[in-house]
Amino acid sequence: MKKTIVLMLLTLSLMSACSPTIPENRSSKARTPTAEREARPALVHDATSPQLTPPAPMHGAGTAAMKTQAVAGRLVSAEVMPPPLSAWNRESYNAVRENGFIHAGRDPLSTFSLDVDTAGYANVRRFVTEGQVPPVGAVRIEEMVNYFTYDYPAPQGNDPFALSAEVAPSPYHQDYLLARIGLAAKDLAKDKLPPSNLVFLIDVSGSMQDTNKLPLLQQALTLLVRQLDSRDRVSMVVYAGADRVVLSPTAGNREQEIIAAIDGLQAGGSTHASSGIRTAYQLARQSFIPGGNNRVILASDGDFNVGVTSRDELARLIEQERKDGVYLTVLGFGMGNYHDDTMEILADKGNGNYAYIDSLLEAKKVLVKEMSGTLFALANDVKIQVEFNPGRVGAYRLIGYENRVLADEDFKDDSKDAGEVGVGHRVTALYELIPAGHKAIPQLDPLKYQSVKPQAGSANTELMTVKLRYKPQGKTSSEQISLAVGEVARQGSVDFRFAAAVAGYGMLLTGSEHRGTFTWADCLRLAREGRGHDSEGYRAEFYRLVEMSELLAKQQKPPVPGTPKPLPYPMAPAMLR
Repeated sequence: MKKTIVLMLLTLSLMSACSPTIPENRSSKARTPTAEREARPALVHDATSPQLTPPAPMHGAGTAAMKTQAVAGRLVSAEVMPPPLSAWNRESYNAVRENGFIHAGRDPLSTFSLDVDTAGYANVRRFVTEGQVPPVGAVRIEEMVNYFTYDYPAPQGNDPFALSAEVAPSPYHQDYLLARIGLAAKDLAKDKLPPSNLVFLIDVSGSMQDTNKLPLLQQALTLLVRQLDSRDRVSMVVYAGADRVVLSPTAGNREQEIIAAIDGLQAGGSTHASSGIRTAYQLARQSFIPGGNNRVILASDGDFNVGVTSRDELARLIEQERKDGVYLTVLGFGMGNYHDDTMEILADKGNGNYAYIDSLLEAKKVLVKEMSGTLFALANDVKIQVEFNPGRVGAYRLIGYENRVLADEDFKDDSKDAGEVGVGHRVTALYELIPAGHKAIPQLDPLKYQSVKPQAGSANTELMTVKLRYKPQGKTSSEQISLAVGEVARQGSVDFRFAAAVAGYGMLLTGSEHRGTFTWADCLRLAREGRGHDSEGYRAEFYRLVEMSELLAKQQKPPVPGTPKPLPYPMAPAMLR
């Protein structure tokens, strides 16, 4: 009996050893369908597209959280791999409706506010350098053209500005003309500039922890601090879930103390920008320098998610704060969750300018080489009004400046806000003109009560008159200068051709219906011809940017009709032709 029991126990033991054990932590292949679904990253459907898009990260998580999610996704089996990081892009841009041609006989006046921002070009460069065609909303042609410096006649005597103009055949349409209007602002030596009261308003929320955000921002501000002296004052406000003053007003020559405060910044938390904005302006008012340069410098990725987050409400907040003579400079940083639409409106409403910092070299350009223009306003509410002669111009189109167009009656209304122009700035505006009598002029129904027919053989040979209104610094009433333009050159100057190349590049990127016969080859040719004296190498860089953009455009395949647009940024179909 004992032998039988022993044999039975031995048999049961052998059977137990041969049966497979199931570990507590199973591999992904051994999971049940329910468990596998629960382990996958959550994907949600976009309401406007059947494509899958990832959910928005938690407040304050920013791109760092998205990168963590992307790493987690790679641990899942291949068939459930989430979309690449580029498809998770949460950047936002304002929609732009391109200016069209306007009949000069019916409406001979064109009025707009000058813009000295350069963020559009640096941001486009960042996209192209990364191998992406930029979204259409990121392409603001006037900011791209004004990124570059042009050789305009300098103001004479006590005049703060000098106007110039040049007209030559258009590179976009045969038989059309292109007019370039140039404005040169008076330059001042550094020792002639007024003292500065600068308040650094720094976003230190969780979305700012990436290398191209807060760390780059710290390097950029350090470059600026080294340009200051004992007459200047610097203070610093940071904001995340709440705001706090980390540096009370400090003399500009206490460099080490200021830089130590900058180096000590760390990112984390949500983004309560409106609270920081109020505190920064309050601090600027407390240390206000009469007759000085009183300015808040906001540095952020624009990802505001606590407090006032609506762009309209933020605009009203900034408009209210600017009334005390404190200007605003906006510096944009980062990618992936960059909110250009918010940053642009803050600069526009805050009597300020807007730059995008994508590298330390760009920081040097904006905050060192061009510091006077970036930080010191020469005049406020600068507006241009062009009156076209219907006897010579049948129709005209302002290239760019879509969000700067003003009503004609706003030109002489000193209560209407417009752009600010800094010390030493050079500003460019381009018009494409259809000559009078050309068959391409927009057709209008005849008017019953007035005639718009051009006077044949008129003695007036002028094409247009350019008028500039501005408020000198510290004054509330505007002054005006004007320039009559009549001559048409057989070929544009070197600067003219380069500005035309940059504007044409913007039209190619957006697939503009007004680009005419202009091609990538034309753009490259004009960029070569317009390189001129390029001591800083910016024009050579532009040429390489056009080359890269052409390659990216040719690699894109035209979308199949009826299929969803690809993520993250659809390219204008016209670019593919």
